[in-house]
Amino acid sequence: MLKNKKERRTGKFIFATVRRCDGVHYRDFKILCKRFFAKNLKKMTAWRTFLRHAEINNCKRLIFIKILQNVIYITKNNILNLRTTAIILLFLFFYNLKKGKTMSQLDALREMTVVVADTGDIDAIKAYQPEDATTNPSLILSASALPQYAPLIDEAIAYAKAQSDDKAQQLIDAEDKLAVNIGLEILKVVKGRISTEVDARYSYNTEQTIAKARKLIKLYNDAGIANDRILIKIASTWQGIKAAEQLEKEGINCNLTLLFSQAQARACAEAGVYLISPFVGRILDWYKANSDKKEYMPAEDPGVISVTSIYNYYKQHGYNTVVMGASFRNVGEITELAGCDRLTIAPALLKELQEANAELPRKLAYNGEIKARPTPMSEAEFYWEHNQDPMAVEKLAEGIRKFAIDQEKLEAMLSARL
Repeated sequence: MLKNKKERRTGKFIFATVRRCDGVHYRDFKILCKRFFAKNLKKMTAWRTFLRHAEINNCKRLIFIKILQNVIYITKNNILNLRTTAIILLFLFFYNLKKGKTMSQLDALREMTVVVADTGDIDAIKAYQPEDATTNPSLILSASALPQYAPLIDEAIAYAKAQSDDKAQQLIDAEDKLAVNIGLEILKVVKGRISTEVDARYSYNTEQTIAKARKLIKLYNDAGIANDRILIKIASTWQGIKAAEQLEKEGINCNLTLLFSQAQARACAEAGVYLISPFVGRILDWYKANSDKKEYMPAEDPGVISVTSIYNYYKQHGYNTVVMGASFRNVGEITELAGCDRLTIAPALLKELQEANAELPRKLAYNGEIKARPTPMSEAEFYWEHNQDPMAVEKLAEGIRKFAIDQEKLEAMLSARL
């Protein structure tokens, strides 16, 4: 153990130098200095962990040299013994050579945006360590085909049979329980929240949406999960937004999805919902299919422009609703939205970001004055404004239909086992 007070201050010496150098995660470095300099430095595994998490590999050459200079200074002044110094130098040198000196775009993105995994695949979530994860009927259907989820399906079937003798009710209970079971598994590997979606066929029924949300929350609560780790996903119809408004009053946070128009975004903010998921890629799809232009640079991508506009509107008027860009078609869309509150990203694109080392500047940031909020829109105003955008009208309806189709496919799979 380190008994000398000067030795215990070693972390502060190195941290002070690192903090002065641009581009290093000095907050992580400070935490890890405190953790590891108070432990036995003879343990090589501790140093491996220390250096990996402190991200020495991301230091620029200048930072690396500065750290070495501090280590040498500390040793000369008898603050560290020679053996400890040798260990530090060895692993600093090893990790600097092995890992390189530039951080990945995924790591850079994490510095300014909460990264969320858009998948139900546990292995993919473990690989990229996002803060949160989102699911939907399509992702639940895909995840259900994975062999590791077979026990979760069996458990959902057993649960449903124990709740009722009615086959129709068993099917409803089984699909709800399966969605929650997958969410519970995901919560074991993410620190933040899981988004679980309400049946898309309830998108135009406020009461049914509220009832389903309460049921899903109860299933999570019964499994020991608090409300603050769950988001209930609801389609951004007028009825869905009104359901979310009531649920938020009950302490149930909501994620309003299938959002394509400014009218939807404004109504969600005025309802006080926790988070919205404006879609990027599906907007791009529509413009490619309905115009002569087939290629777009990231900055001129209609989906990117839409999310940027929503983000700026929220910040400009002081709304607390979180903006989480979703449905990406390429990495360019993601990097163009760097700085957005959150981005939910599919594993394939997370992989591309992890493997890319190019610089990633912040693109979204609002530093202007906060303006007065407009009078909340009425239902009639909502429909009028939303219907002015043919893309939004078409993509909202299409999204609800697609989720409903996948929900029915999931039901067919479960029904065969009941």
